[in-house]
Amino acid sequence: MSTTRREIISASALTALSYSRVMGANDRVQMGLIGCGDRGTHVMQLFQASQRVDVVALCDVYPAKIDDAKTKSKASSAKAYHEHQELIANKSVDVTLIATPDHWHSTVAIDALNAKKDVYVEKPLTLKIEEGPAIVKAARVNERICQVGMQQRSGRHYLQAKAEYLDSGKLGKVPLCRTWWHGNGYHLRKAPASLQTKPSNLDWSRFLGPVKWRDYDPQQYFNWRAYLDFGGGQVTDLFTHWIDVVHMFMGQDTPVSASASGGVYAYKDGRTAPDTINVLLEYPTQFTATFEATLVPGITGAGIEFCGTEGKLWIDRSRYEFTPKGRGATPVVVPAEPGTPPLNDSLTQSHVNNFLDCVKSRKLPNGDVLIGHRSAQASHLGNIAYMQKRKIDFDPQREEILPF
Repeated sequence: MSTTRREIISASALTALSYSRVMGANDRVQMGLIGCGDRGTHVMQLFQASQRVDVVALCDVYPAKIDDAKTKSKASSAKAYHEHQELIANKSVDVTLIATPDHWHSTVAIDALNAKKDVYVEKPLTLKIEEGPAIVKAARVNERICQVGMQQRSGRHYLQAKAEYLDSGKLGKVPLCRTWWHGNGYHLRKAPASLQTKPSNLDWSRFLGPVKWRDYDPQQYFNWRAYLDFGGGQVTDLFTHWIDVVHMFMGQDTPVSASASGGVYAYKDGRTAPDTINVLLEYPTQFTATFEATLVPGITGAGIEFCGTEGKLWIDRSRYEFTPKGRGATPVVVPAEPGTPPLNDSLTQSHVNNFLDCVKSRKLPNGDVLIGHRSAQASHLGNIAYMQKRKIDFDPQREEILPF
């Protein structure tokens, strides 16, 4: 990576020109949602719960999804759009919430940023490893706020655990960070009867977008996370959350190597993303991070362990536990801050609120686009190692995969 490019994507502050769009004390943010699926509609409702947002525009390739979003929210008067460019051209829209399938993230985010919209985009930021720097550049050049939906960055108990055990040195040297996420049933969803034949107003061609043509497949539309043309499977959907926590706690966000092994072992249903996967990343500050996941119901649960010379720190979205070294040591257990169940909603609400604060202040948000790029990049390296069936060596300065 050239010096100029790194300077662009590593900018730590926005210039005074950004203040030209700062909201007044009593102004409400006008938001457009692009991608009205389950996650997009849910996060839209959290934006509305902030009491600072009016949803004025909704966009999806399937009008039934727009109707559903209107039914579940206070957005009945929102204008409906078929193509994201039309929504972005709406001058009244201040911010865009992007919750499309992953293969559309890069195009939609860059278009929105170039149109001077602030952006909240669901993770992973990218489908492909090479897409990240261009999104970061678009955010910096256009002086836009771009928050990636990695809500642990706004979780009080995550920040508390980091300060108490990592920043203080109480955990000691940490050479191993273990992560796992088992039994995530969302990746096993079956398309309902209503989608077995393509609805006449579902724009399959628009859904495919940059992906090569194939005939309509209800599973690829409904359960797109199981197909590597549209997403990165469990690695980018789940590991991206956890590796971002590792990056946040360890102060290192770019691996030097990646290895992976796995496959479609249990669910022979046409999916191309592995149902079982193991990833190993190595970092230049002498630690490794692992990820283990399977969809089979024999094991469930998710978490992270930071294994140090002075003890172990375990953390998930509900609590953290510190166990000092030594046989029979009693763990210290600290629950997450109480919030509206489920706990993920509380984390995401805090993340949404941080984004809205930054839209006004023009400060970089907790899950800034550069952070989102680096966590997606680490996940992509794991998937590339899996697909190429080899160890990947990576230059952390130039952010380039090294040749064989």
